[in-house]
Amino acid sequence: MSGKLVLSDLRTGDVLDERRDHQKYVVKVATMTDDMNTWIATAAWDTKVLLYRLPKLDSTTDTDIKLNEPFASLNLASNPEAVTFIQHPEIATPVLLISRRDSTFLYYYTFPDDSTANSTTTTTKPRELFLLGRQNLAPHSNAWIAFTPSAFVISPHDPLLLAVATSAVPHMKLIIVRLLLPPPASTIHAPASLTQASQARSELALADREAAAILIHATTLAPQTAYSTPDLAWRPDASGVWVNGDDGVVRGVEATTGKVVATLVRGHDVGTKIRCVWAGVVRGEDGGEEEWVVSGGFDRRLVVWKV
Repeated sequence: MSGKLVLSDLRTGDVLDERRDHQKYVVKVATMTDDMNTWIATAAWDTKVLLYRLPKLDSTTDTDIKLNEPFASLNLASNPEAVTFIQHPEIATPVLLISRRDSTFLYYYTFPDDSTANSTTTTTKPRELFLLGRQNLAPHSNAWIAFTPSAFVISPHDPLLLAVATSAVPHMKLIIVRLLLPPPASTIHAPASLTQASQARSELALADREAAAILIHATTLAPQTAYSTPDLAWRPDASGVWVNGDDGVVRGVEATTGKVVATLVRGHDVGTKIRCVWAGVVRGEDGGEEEWVVSGGFDRRLVVWKV
């Protein structure tokens, strides 16, 4: 709530380091580790996204790790809503995927070039993230703002398949979309001079391509208002998506049809806002693997569902 980023040791609970580079609430944190670094992206309601770089952690360095100055920063036109890392098939470094309030677009940002990318310290001013491209989730909509992509999760089986929970009211809409990653900037050729007609045809072709990338656009029947905080989680086998709601119910949506095929009830109080949902495979008491769903609500309950 203060805008701080806190790094703590899970084994001891000790705070290893903390920084306050945001001026308002930090609402999302995403991480990704490559061969040399651990990347941390923070999104806050000061309309900023900050990127931090840490050396790859191991048993000899994780007790001495410190948060450095932000490696890169980004100022947006409105508050960011969701952020995650994805791997571009043609770019060595990760790509940052961002959505922001009052925009139906997904924004792709690449990291700034840095000759000292493996350095453990950063003393220069934060660099700017580079906008690689964007993808519209409502390419043929005539409305000024149809919805906001409030939360999204990459499929556990397909790194280019994204499930998106939107801010649509009175019921959440779920979008499952294939990511149309733009090519690297170095491979984009300057187009010849376009006439107004050719530019219109080009924009229509792009809209058709974006529409074709949307595999599922379904109503989940999960009630929400403009003040809700949509959340979702893929099933481990990617056959469906769990979504939260403001009525104390967790709903399961089939990924291939968009139909609500499961409801988890009587765990939370009726009418309780469910704030967060997680799904995954855990080891059971008998040593075998079990699929679990975990939900947390404003009734102060954390509920574990065995699916």
